[in-house]
Amino acid sequence: MKICVFGAGAIGGHLAARLALGGAETSVVARGPQLAAIREKGLTIQAPDGHHTVRVAADSAAALGPQDAVIVTVKAPSLPQVAAAIGPLLGPDTTVAFVMNGIPWWYFDRHGGDLEGRRLPAIDPGEAVRQAVGIDRTLGGVVYSACTVTEPGVIKVEHASNRVILGEPDGRDSPRARAIAEALSAGGISGEVTDAIRREVWAKLMGNLAQGPFTILSRQGIGPTLAEPAVRAAILRAMKEAMAVAAALGHPFEYDLEKRVAGSAKLAHKPSILQDLELGRPMEVEALFRTPLQLARLAGVETPTLDLSVALATQAATAAGLYAPPA
Repeated sequence: MKICVFGAGAIGGHLAARLALGGAETSVVARGPQLAAIREKGLTIQAPDGHHTVRVAADSAAALGPQDAVIVTVKAPSLPQVAAAIGPLLGPDTTVAFVMNGIPWWYFDRHGGDLEGRRLPAIDPGEAVRQAVGIDRTLGGVVYSACTVTEPGVIKVEHASNRVILGEPDGRDSPRARAIAEALSAGGISGEVTDAIRREVWAKLMGNLAQGPFTILSRQGIGPTLAEPAVRAAILRAMKEAMAVAAALGHPFEYDLEKRVAGSAKLAHKPSILQDLELGRPMEVEALFRTPLQLARLAGVETPTLDLSVALATQAATAAGLYAPPA
């Protein structure tokens, strides 16, 4: 299977290495020092199951040409650049899996109900991705993998529990999702397929939305942030609010929140949005924080803890020049 990972940062690089280890014909669209390092030395992951170095094609979309599948792993602010560049990777039957954090641009497509087809312009400005890729090609995706680029071309994987969950926006049975999931699993990461991808989006988003703003405010990783009892209590309240929004939108899920927080408390890992703040990169404020609260308003759910933490995190991102509210 010929698969291109568009965006070979920490998560994208990890997935690309796993695909290559599993035998897929793998390529990456990368940039800057990461691109140069992958071309020169290959792509290395330092993971609990060993250190692995693979050789993958690394080039522009135009040079790589049509693929069987493309896995988009960029952060939401980079979607306009993806839309502008992805065309040469798309053949007649190419699948595009958006394996990203936050509320996805396609969220209300094939959703059903009163909100069917509602647009999210803050996530997909000018509908650039919709026009370049289209909903017919699109798979939803969620990834659980704590990774950090420690130097160009080298990615540290924090723990052994790594998963990618894929699903169709309409929940139908998906041979194309299974094919990508199997390619990932062959390389040592759990590839899974769901018939309820929005539920999985919310289950992952709950952690990002509840914990992310507090780590921005504390300027520390998840574990140290949770060490303060008052913050821990606030994060638990925020998680419950996120779950209430998901349920009100028709995608309820069950979670042992105390167990989830206890697990997070053991991690020194800094969330990607805090890494972005520290490195001066654009921050995913819309997809991770503000758009979920817009959906809360649509659903009529009150979110007082999230309202406060997101407002403060948004101010921090704006003051750092790494976020500008949509006009």
